[in-house]
Amino acid sequence: MIGYFSDLRYKEVIDIHSGYRLGYVFDAEVDQAEGRLLSLITPGRSKLFGLLGREDDYVLPWASIVRIGGDIILIDAKEELPRRKRPRKSFPF
Repeated sequence: MIGYFSDLRYKEVIDIHSGYRLGYVFDAEVDQAEGRLLSLITPGRSKLFGLLGREDDYVLPWASIVRIGGDIILIDAKEELPRRKRPRKSFPF
């Protein structure tokens, strides 16, 4: 079976312990030297309907992924998931 990263972007990530919905995959970390996927990244929840920005993004290590289904990805987050601030884009003004 051949899969593409663009297919993962339409899958919702759910924690199997809490049932918490972490959102949809929007990025991934890849080890270019070994050619393997290290983690998936989902955006943090928006604050006040997005007017006050977002919380830090969730970084989901590949080892925490239990199952990738047709429309969801199940993860096993026994401990607190690592979070990371998204780098700000600089505009050429």
